[in-house]
Amino acid sequence: MLKTQTVSDTTAYPRPLGESPRSAVSWPAIFAGAVIGAALTITLITGGAGLGFLAVSPWQYDGASGTSIAIGTVVWLLVTQIIAYGIAGYVTGRLRTKWSDVKVDEIHFRDTAHGFTVWALSSVVGFVLLGSVAANMVAETTKAGASVVGAGAVAAAGTAAAASDDDSFSLDYYTDSLLRPQEPGRTYNQGDSRKEVTTILTRSVMQGEITAEDENYLVQVIAQRADISEMEARARLEEITARAKQAAEELEMKAREAADEARKAAATFALWAFASLLLGAFVASYAATIGGRARDL
Repeated sequence: MLKTQTVSDTTAYPRPLGESPRSAVSWPAIFAGAVIGAALTITLITGGAGLGFLAVSPWQYDGASGTSIAIGTVVWLLVTQIIAYGIAGYVTGRLRTKWSDVKVDEIHFRDTAHGFTVWALSSVVGFVLLGSVAANMVAETTKAGASVVGAGAVAAAGTAAAASDDDSFSLDYYTDSLLRPQEPGRTYNQGDSRKEVTTILTRSVMQGEITAEDENYLVQVIAQRADISEMEARARLEEITARAKQAAEELEMKAREAADEARKAAATFALWAFASLLLGAFVASYAATIGGRARDL
């Protein structure tokens, strides 16, 4: 009776022929390769940063140009992926468990999967460790985008508040031009008129035109402070306002051009970084197959 039961259990739960009781994934080898890949990546990037600082210079016409630095950064990023994940994948292939009674094609697939897993694990760990840095970069990028959207307002309305720290465009200069007397040596007391004139001038530059009420008020203030006729004050107001608007438009155009160049540079670097990550995945997978073959010799 016991013998029949034993035969019945064997036939009820048959074990497939050639099936290994152990997993095909060698996690110790994968963890070792991932640690090696992350360490080499950090080491090579640190060395590349040092070389980059040596190549740049604060002096004009000295050191490498911005284009050379950008190309060098991309090349070093690609080289880093090749070296780091080439070594990591090869070490993983050499350290993984030797599979017996497995076809050659299956061994090749498993080695490739091990190398790809090493790259994936190392990349995820690296991004987690650098999460704070990445978050800061995203925050700065968001601020830059907001600055691009509001470039016109910054050039016009915001300039009045920050004009004292900006030599490229200052409404204070145009306010002085409106209120200065005809005689250079003559002094005058502006009182609170200067602040009012700056506020009205800022609003007119921001909106692109000045209201008739503000124009008449400014003409009277200019005529009184500069000791000139109202006709001369009106002509001066039209001239100075036109110059202020032109300067604000030029400043806005320069800000947009600089932001557009920064956007293109960031997009180009992101695409090359994406390509380097794909290269790292391929190198790790291929190097693992080479290491696996050397392991089975």
